[in-house]
Amino acid sequence: MFKNRKDAGDKLAQALEKYRAENPFVLAIPRGGVEVGLQVSKKLGADFSLLIAKKLPFPDNPEAGFGAITENGSTFIIENAGYWLARETIEKIKQEQIAEVKRRVNTLRGGNPLPELTGRTVILIDDGIAMGSTIRAAIELCRARKAGKIVVAVPVAGREVADAIAKEAYELVVFDIPVYFRAVAQAYENWYDVSDEEVLDLLRERIREQEMEDYEFDQSGPGT
Repeated sequence: MFKNRKDAGDKLAQALEKYRAENPFVLAIPRGGVEVGLQVSKKLGADFSLLIAKKLPFPDNPEAGFGAITENGSTFIIENAGYWLARETIEKIKQEQIAEVKRRVNTLRGGNPLPELTGRTVILIDDGIAMGSTIRAAIELCRARKAGKIVVAVPVAGREVADAIAKEAYELVVFDIPVYFRAVAQAYENWYDVSDEEVLDLLRERIREQEMEDYEFDQSGPGT
């Protein structure tokens, strides 16, 4: 359905155009959500930043998770996690992921704090939703930061998790809800894991674009 993450961001931006007048704040979840979010913020002329969240993986199956934690400690843990893992194991995994969250804050956001979100319309962006733990933890963070409307926008999600998140957010915008959902990657022609360095390259490229836009505006003047 989508050529790549940039294409997905372009399509999401069209669906989110109605929020332009609300001066929204686009928060992308690294790493896969960054290129999608950058396209949305660029098209809407919206503020942009990264919201750092990390899945809490099962010890014997790190691809699967039983929850997620964000940079302010907001945590979502699925209801039955206590049946599968001892409390001590859950706490150990949380501490490991908190360390990774801090590393990503320092590496990807230069150690800078999250911007002020009070009263703002926040658009949470990822490249898709599988289990939904990361997005739900991010919603909790935005609530704790007293955001106004919390809009979740993703290219693809499974039906069950989409229904659950739609009840927690002001609105869920999702393009593709496959009948047989296996993984986020199935919605993309070109799918790959994104590295820290690629995220930084994308952010640097956007800064250069903004500098060029500001220069052209200064040259032409606001009245022309």
